[in-house]
Amino acid sequence: MNTKNGRERPARDRLMKAAAELFYAHGMAATGIDAITARAGVARKSLYNNFASKDDLVLAYIEERHLEWLALHERRAAMAQNPRDRVLAVFDAYIDHASTGYLHGFRGCGLLNAAAELPAGDPGRVAVRAHKEQVESILADALTGILGPDRTGDLAEQLAFVLEGAVARAGLEGRADRLVHARAIAASLVDAA
Repeated sequence: MNTKNGRERPARDRLMKAAAELFYAHGMAATGIDAITARAGVARKSLYNNFASKDDLVLAYIEERHLEWLALHERRAAMAQNPRDRVLAVFDAYIDHASTGYLHGFRGCGLLNAAAELPAGDPGRVAVRAHKEQVESILADALTGILGPDRTGDLAEQLAFVLEGAVARAGLEGRADRLVHARAIAASLVDAA
C-alpha cells in the first residue's frame, strides 16, 4: 500500500466521522470547517487534501448516510422469511437508524435534514431524492411477491408516505415510537392488500 494513501485514508475517515456527527447534530450550515477538523484531530490542509470543498464533503456525507441505511436494510432484509417481511424490513431499518446513538439524540432522517439546508438543484438534494426513490423502489420490489405489478406502485408510494411522516415525527420527538407505529400501519396495509 502506498504510504501516502495509508496516511490519507485514516484522516479522511476521521473527517467523515466528525462531519457526520456535527452535521447531524447541528446542521451543515452551522458547522464550519474548523469545527470538523478540530473534532477529527486533523489539520485544515487534510480536509482539502481529501475534499475539494465543504460542498464536496457535504455530498460525501450524504452518500455515506445513504450507504449506512442500505447496510441497515440489507441486514434486516437478509432475515426476511417472505415478501411481507421484506416490506417490513424497510421499516425495521429505519427503526434501527432511529435507535442508533447520536451526539444530541435522534433528529430524524439525516438525509432529509441535509436536503432542507440545500438549494433546489443542488447535487446533495438530487442524491437525497435518489435515496428516497430507491427506498420506494425497494418497497415496490418487495410488494411484487404480494400484489400484481399493476398495484405495487400505489401501495409502495403509500407506504413510503407513512414511513416519511413517521420519520419526521420521530425526529421531532427524538425517539423511534412513531416508526414502530408506522411499521404496524404498514403491516395492516400489506395484510389488507
